[in-house]
Amino acid sequence: MVPILEMRGITKTFPGVKALDDVTFQVMPGEIHALVGENGAGKSTLMKVLSGVYPHGSYDGEILFEGQPMAFGGIHDSEARGIIIIHQELALVPLLSIAENIFLGNEITRRGAIDWHQTYRRTEELLAKVGLREDPQLPVDSLGVGKQQLVEIAKALSKKVKLLILDEPTAALQEHDSQKLLDLLLEFKAQGITSILISHKLNEIDRVADRLTVLRDGATVSHMDRGEISEARIIRDMVGRDMAHRFPERTPELGETLFEVRDWNVFHPQHPDRQVIRNASLTVRRGEVVGIAGLMGAGRTEFAMSLFGRSWGQKISGSATLNGRPADLSSVPAAVDAGLAYVTEDRKELGLVLDETILRNTTLANLPAVSTRGVIDANRERKVAEDYRKALGTRTPSVFQKVVNLSGGNQQKVVLAKWLFTDPQVLILDEPTRGIDVGAKYEIYAIINQLAEQGRGVIVISSEMPELLGMCDRIYVMNKGTFVGELTREEASQERIMEKIMAAEAAMTESV
Repeated sequence: MVPILEMRGITKTFPGVKALDDVTFQVMPGEIHALVGENGAGKSTLMKVLSGVYPHGSYDGEILFEGQPMAFGGIHDSEARGIIIIHQELALVPLLSIAENIFLGNEITRRGAIDWHQTYRRTEELLAKVGLREDPQLPVDSLGVGKQQLVEIAKALSKKVKLLILDEPTAALQEHDSQKLLDLLLEFKAQGITSILISHKLNEIDRVADRLTVLRDGATVSHMDRGEISEARIIRDMVGRDMAHRFPERTPELGETLFEVRDWNVFHPQHPDRQVIRNASLTVRRGEVVGIAGLMGAGRTEFAMSLFGRSWGQKISGSATLNGRPADLSSVPAAVDAGLAYVTEDRKELGLVLDETILRNTTLANLPAVSTRGVIDANRERKVAEDYRKALGTRTPSVFQKVVNLSGGNQQKVVLAKWLFTDPQVLILDEPTRGIDVGAKYEIYAIINQLAEQGRGVIVISSEMPELLGMCDRIYVMNKGTFVGELTREEASQERIMEKIMAAEAAMTESV
């Protein structure tokens, strides 16, 4: 059988960095081919070469599609051949309708005007193919992330896709939505559509991939057929070493209660009658890692942001104490001064200034500490950034590198550095390993353990239950804005967490 895609000897160089080094990559017709590697391994760069984002002539090597040499000058050229890429950051316009998004730049026209009747009819057909029954005229921002991802796929189908590339498609999805998307990929496979799946979730790869290619440091390390795929081998090839333990070992040394929240209530910022957090109470001891588990929409992020200087919500009530004294959480600066820090789940939107350097991002939350009489001391600022770069193991040639050019794992380390520089006593980590590879995850886990060993309190919000079970000393279970259970490390399991959630759902149904 002739490959649908061959990439031979692909080499791509940026100033001072060889991002791809003689990469070979081959995909067979009708298969789901997984592409894996650590952040910074070159996966996205390779796909940008393929899709024409990096046009022919900006790289060395050869691309053959359906047996023919390709010289794509831009993304429109690759799309015209049926190669469609769906990026991790969704490329939808929130205030436009589903139909407008699907056919944006590819409008159905009649006599020079958009044919809305045909547009809506065709949209309904495409939505049905991805399992959606939404009104084509609904604004995209009224949909959840899982459904928006399916709209992106429907948009790809509208372009007569032959090769579908999905870059971390389930990174922001809950388990149920992830499974639906993987089922859809298998349906596409049955219809003869070829897919390339980039994912850090090895269980997903094991479930759907027919073959797999591993990249490391910009080079092809290995190819595996389905029968050869195993988590242990993938991890070894990705990181260049065996990882006998997914989570670093830690012997907890817990002290007295450090942080306590009592009867916390929060109402929606745009809908003052809608209560989102109801009578939530939580404690964190010194040296303790506390997890918050829950399904999407449970209110975990809203709870965290409302604590952190009331940066979300209104009509907030309840009490918070730090070191046994009332904590002023009335604003973000007050919360930082009190000893609280919050690492957002969306590092690119809310955690970093992407077009600024590592140095500027590191000191951003605590500029007075690197200033004299209101003027930033450049030498002191550089020393702080260098110290955190070394302490956290951030892989970068210089602290003057812009963070937009870093891998996801290294970006996350810069966010951590920014908040660690404020010397927090309690650090809230919201989805701390979202979208980063298994090797970088281990490094983040090691940093969390170090913080706990220093006597700080750490709150971890995560949609990955194995992560909570592997890292946390206690886990609170949240459902629809209320804590519905609390489990020690010994008591906790995925089944027990889901039991707490389902019991709460059943109780709410009975009370209606």
